[in-house]
Amino acid sequence: MSLTRTTCPYCGVGCGVLAGADGTIKGDPEHPSNFGRLCSKGAALGETIDLKGRLLAPQIRGRTATWDDSLDLMAKKFSAAIRDHGPDSVAFYVSGQLLTEDYYVANKLMKGFIGSANIDTNSRLCMASSVAGHKRAFGSDTVPGTYADLEEADLIVLVGSNLAWCHPVLHQRIAAAKAARPEVKVVNIDPRKTATSDLADLHLRIAPDGDTALFNGLLAHLADTDQLDDEYLKANVTGRRPAITQARFGDPLKSGLSEAELALFYQHWAGTEKVVTVYSQGVNQSKGGTDKVNAILNCHLATGRIGKPGSGPFSVTGQPNAMGGREVGGLANMLANHLDIENPDHRASVQTFWQSPTICTKPGLKAVDLFQACANGKIKALWVISTNPAVSLPDADGVAAAIDNVPFVVVSDIMAHTDTGDLADVLLPATGWGEKDGTVTNSERRISRQRAFLPAPGAARPDWKILCDLAARMGWGAAFDYTSPAEIFAEYVALSAATAGFGRDLDLNIFADMDYATLLPTQWPRNDQRFFADGAFYHPEGKARMLPVSAPDLGERKGFTLNTGRNRDQWHTMTRTGKAPRLGAHLAEPYVEIHPKDATDLTLTTGDLVRLSNGYGQTVLRALITERAEPGQLFAPMHWTRQQSSSGCINTLVAPVVDPVSGQPASKLTTVEATRFDAGWYGFAVSRDPIDVTEAYSAVARSLTGWQGEFAGVDTPDNWQDMAQELLGLSDCDVTEMTDPNQRQTRLAFYEGETLVGLFFAGPDPVSLARAFAVSLIGTTTPPLRALAGRSGADQPDPGTTICACLNVGINTLRAAITAGASTVEALGEVTCAGTNCGSCKPELSTLLDATRIPMAAE
Repeated sequence: MSLTRTTCPYCGVGCGVLAGADGTIKGDPEHPSNFGRLCSKGAALGETIDLKGRLLAPQIRGRTATWDDSLDLMAKKFSAAIRDHGPDSVAFYVSGQLLTEDYYVANKLMKGFIGSANIDTNSRLCMASSVAGHKRAFGSDTVPGTYADLEEADLIVLVGSNLAWCHPVLHQRIAAAKAARPEVKVVNIDPRKTATSDLADLHLRIAPDGDTALFNGLLAHLADTDQLDDEYLKANVTGRRPAITQARFGDPLKSGLSEAELALFYQHWAGTEKVVTVYSQGVNQSKGGTDKVNAILNCHLATGRIGKPGSGPFSVTGQPNAMGGREVGGLANMLANHLDIENPDHRASVQTFWQSPTICTKPGLKAVDLFQACANGKIKALWVISTNPAVSLPDADGVAAAIDNVPFVVVSDIMAHTDTGDLADVLLPATGWGEKDGTVTNSERRISRQRAFLPAPGAARPDWKILCDLAARMGWGAAFDYTSPAEIFAEYVALSAATAGFGRDLDLNIFADMDYATLLPTQWPRNDQRFFADGAFYHPEGKARMLPVSAPDLGERKGFTLNTGRNRDQWHTMTRTGKAPRLGAHLAEPYVEIHPKDATDLTLTTGDLVRLSNGYGQTVLRALITERAEPGQLFAPMHWTRQQSSSGCINTLVAPVVDPVSGQPASKLTTVEATRFDAGWYGFAVSRDPIDVTEAYSAVARSLTGWQGEFAGVDTPDNWQDMAQELLGLSDCDVTEMTDPNQRQTRLAFYEGETLVGLFFAGPDPVSLARAFAVSLIGTTTPPLRALAGRSGADQPDPGTTICACLNVGINTLRAAITAGASTVEALGEVTCAGTNCGSCKPELSTLLDATRIPMAAE
């Protein structure tokens, strides 16, 4: 089987992948982003390329339709809305998972032909504050550094970034650098103790939204101790005095850190020349996110620690092509090639190049405002492409209602059912990863190819082709007469050349003579290029701007503070990762991290459920009691949708509060009430077939043998067998039932002939059994009594809950290895292979070793 060189479709690290049509997945050792490393999600890509659940033909209002009928209807509805209500009555909401060529065509169509800037992207939720901060400081959205800086730095500061889980390959590059040079220091700034904290020499448990106070304090300290680079400042920076004056007015104790912690951090930063500050969503996703970014940039500008090997601020992006989208103007307030909508010369240049009949003259609606306009009836036709806003946006229930309020909704997706797709009038089948060709840009400005190694299934089409087909029906066929993504990329590069006179940073000249088919991963403007070591910023005066920013007054908060984010093995709303059983085996249901003190106050114990609520909605989640959380602070992942969980969609709780500059939602700081969810019964099920999501608490996931689900209900059913058969969809089966009236426990086994196809366990308390063992029985001829025991025998060891998702190593396997003498993380890797791929599970391996050593020592 030949392997195709392509690029991972997950985070912004942009890892190279060698992929085969048989599902073979390997890291590309020649790709300069990952040098062969892959995280658990990337390693499991081969399990996500099957066609189960795929949308394979267009649908109009739930019925299969032809492409011609679907596109004709779309052209009619969008054209009528534009004619009757103006171009701002229509909108596109697109995705950082689009390829650059798709992004380019979508923006050209909306901004240059429809004439509106009402096209925004889910990258607004990811890095818009970083874009705004860059533009305010540098005059352009320029990432100054490269990944190599992580290996050359002497101090790496990680701010609001659980790199070990969210960008594991970069985390491993840092870990390798630290192992090679133990003197390298790592500071982790995060309210939570995360897997990333284990690598840190110093973990600062900052108060939520305390970042601006911290970095303002750092700037004042640098100024007060003569640590500024006066020569660099005089030559290259304006705004020094007001920025420092404002910083001195602030109180760094508002960061939530002690004076001793602040002094130690300032000592590290001021005393180290080569400093890289890596920041991510903990900075960006805030109502003061742009100010946080500029507080960080101020410190690097004030000391000249920018654009030099091993030194600079570094925004790591969450989506595979967030950077490519930024480059082609994917955000509602940008034009292609980092040009500005507000600038008439920029607009005229792009319009002339496109030979378009019009051009947008003002920024469009940003994501949250766009869906508010849907709710208010201002948007008459909406096209959602490759994203799931009914789950991923704040006030998710309100967004779902807003989409439902739009008279005509189109959704392009690869899956037949998503929370957003189920609201569509027209549903269009798009090609997915492995089936489409194009380019993506990673966080260090490196453009790589995604290449097809699978045929397009059914009637699926690439997103760029669907956009071109609609454009042709709306009368603009000549301008969208592309026959391949290579032609689109060539036009994009030519636009860069045509607008070069504006002196912007985005220079794609290096790609002008490259063969698209064989294009190697390449940075713009050239490989290993850093920006701003010698100034040359993009404001009219050629200098950077330090900005005065103020820390917010955190004040006293009533209730709990909810922080949302990602977990290790899932991606966004699990459209793709949810298909890989081993990725769901680590944390298989929606959960909330809660401190033991808070758990005691709420009378929660291990396995209990907790209800979170506020004025926007409510969720019911499994309580994960851990000291990783601070008292009064909760953390819950954002991955679970209404397709997978009855009450686990966490963004139903997040208020639609945004940064006033960037429009990025504040997803890290939501006030909620927490109460114990008093269930009348709890259940666990495994089945060959999909399991229904109907109970008060339901959470289903793919398993290695089919499906598994966790359940809880308020009222105990009168007939367990009827309820379980409906839940599992196994009505025509032989059923064996075991009940324990004293314990009020019921166990059911479902057979087709001698083959076990389902198991159901229920009782008044959270169900305790060997879940991995129960999963393994489906499809076997295990007798009922053994199947219903819920525990493995000596002849069939139970691996236990998965710890290493890359290599599918369970906790019991690891405990056995520790008992046999494996006393270090490295030794566990040698015996079980756990932790030897992406390394994201190493902190858990270390914790397991510590927990196992304690009782052994006591003996």
